[in-house]
Amino acid sequence: MPTPRRPQRMLAAVLLLLCSLAALSVSAEAKVHHHTWDIAYHYKSLDCVEKLAVTINGESPGPTIHATQGDTIVVTVHNKLETENTGIHWHGIRQIGSPWADGTVGVTQCPILPGDTFTYRFVVDRPGTYFYHAHYGMQRVAGLDGMLVVSAPDGVAEPFTYDEERTILLMDWWHKSVYEQAVGLASDPLKFVGEPQSLLINGRGVFEPFHCSRAPNGSSDAACNVPRSAGCAPPPLFTAVPGKTYRLRVGSLTSLSALNFAIEGHSMTVVEVDGHYVRPVVVDSLYIYSGESYSVLVKADQNPSRNYWAASHVVARERNTTSAMAILSYAGNDPRAPPPTPRPEGPAWDDVTARVEQSRSLAVAHPDHVLPVPPRPDRALLLLNTQNRIGGHTKWAINGVSLAFPATPYLVSMKRGLQGAYDARPPPETYDFRSYDIERPPPANGTVASAVYRLALGSVVDLVLQNTVALNKKSETHPWHLHGHDFWVLAYGDGKFDPERDTARFNLRDPVMKNTVALHPKGWTAVRFVADNPGVWLFHCHIEAHVHVHGHGGGVRGGRGQGRPLAQVYHGLWTIQDPALT
Repeated sequence: MPTPRRPQRMLAAVLLLLCSLAALSVSAEAKVHHHTWDIAYHYKSLDCVEKLAVTINGESPGPTIHATQGDTIVVTVHNKLETENTGIHWHGIRQIGSPWADGTVGVTQCPILPGDTFTYRFVVDRPGTYFYHAHYGMQRVAGLDGMLVVSAPDGVAEPFTYDEERTILLMDWWHKSVYEQAVGLASDPLKFVGEPQSLLINGRGVFEPFHCSRAPNGSSDAACNVPRSAGCAPPPLFTAVPGKTYRLRVGSLTSLSALNFAIEGHSMTVVEVDGHYVRPVVVDSLYIYSGESYSVLVKADQNPSRNYWAASHVVARERNTTSAMAILSYAGNDPRAPPPTPRPEGPAWDDVTARVEQSRSLAVAHPDHVLPVPPRPDRALLLLNTQNRIGGHTKWAINGVSLAFPATPYLVSMKRGLQGAYDARPPPETYDFRSYDIERPPPANGTVASAVYRLALGSVVDLVLQNTVALNKKSETHPWHLHGHDFWVLAYGDGKFDPERDTARFNLRDPVMKNTVALHPKGWTAVRFVADNPGVWLFHCHIEAHVHVHGHGGGVRGGRGQGRPLAQVYHGLWTIQDPALT
């Protein structure tokens, strides 16, 4: 790896200055958007089968929040879940100057207890396509999520044009409750959540058992005759006017599934990823991983006398869930009329090469919007992504350590100087990368700790994630999300990372910035970021079942007592030191 050097404080200062100037330019017209949300369970039929969902004001998914760069978002959350705490993370919002609003229970805040109220207040400092979702327990699996769209200010031109825009939220959906899933993950032997029963497009889908949907003439199997709501059919996507160009803000908040999204007969031009403009790339279909967002341009240039399928297919896991379908209609057609063509089957679920190639093609910034990447890091962390047996339970770990949240949130502990509230010894920064065999399941060892990586303010940090074969002898795709910062995507590699060989492959010329990145099977992913946002920030796999592997972890205390135990999780945790936190 490159040799460390002094932190690039000048670069950090320049970046902060640019952010400040951008904020000043829009502050004159900045608005404050107030939202009041009641979080409660309601019976919903998102895939035509009734089950309990966690809702916002009775709806799941929740409402799309719209704002303009520089605006302030204020969300007052009333927790009306009778037996559960909650907390909401604003995914992709860096929370510059507002680390307390990140919404990560156990890290930046105590949970919102049943009957209590908490208000999030933060500035949206950059245009783009973002999310919000639960960051407590497994409530995201139960439908507590939605999209957050930040528009560029009037008079600020984006590097593409379109006539109208639409949001498309992709999800997966289980019929088992989150309690059943969580108990299975905490059991020994581990009982995995299994494949989702349905996929959803904008919160709607049709449950069709996989073996029934594949039968050529239907099936008389009793399992196929599932009671469903009357009039259950693929939902409309939107109605297009011939000749218009549409910006589709496509985001995935799946709990497990990697997806491929496509619209029959229509190509898509990718122009934005995670809030950053990318070199335009035309694709027939879009591979998208949990926590990622894209803007794609679609022109309504097909035969307007018929409707077209929009489809979401499982990839990266054996496809045992029926693909989701919606209907793109043209003006004048019945928006619910099924297209005359067969439903698309999607790409092969196990075509890793195609997925890696698209990841690489979308890792280049738009030529007019390249943010210069620091030429070398001050610190480089090699992070081995493994599944281990620890304390009699199956857990995910980084460099052999599975993170357990302490009883007091880290940010509270550091602000108040509670030195003994979490493990003082830092976690390992590397592993034996020369001799480690990524083709074999890891040895049955590892530890649990509440340690954090301490980063100097303004320092440049490289993170290299290395994928391996898990205990089930499979290597899966892991989407990794960093809170509080965006990072440059330097490279995707195959096989085992070699620092002496592979750092020369890093793109230091025009890498795109993101907040969520895919770690592909038996491969590695390298990113770089500037630690310029003081606080305590989570870095974790965005697959719920991987994060929420329960063990003997501590609870998170709220204002009136102790919350239920949180999961043992695997991820990194960064604290960026600042006088305000010491």
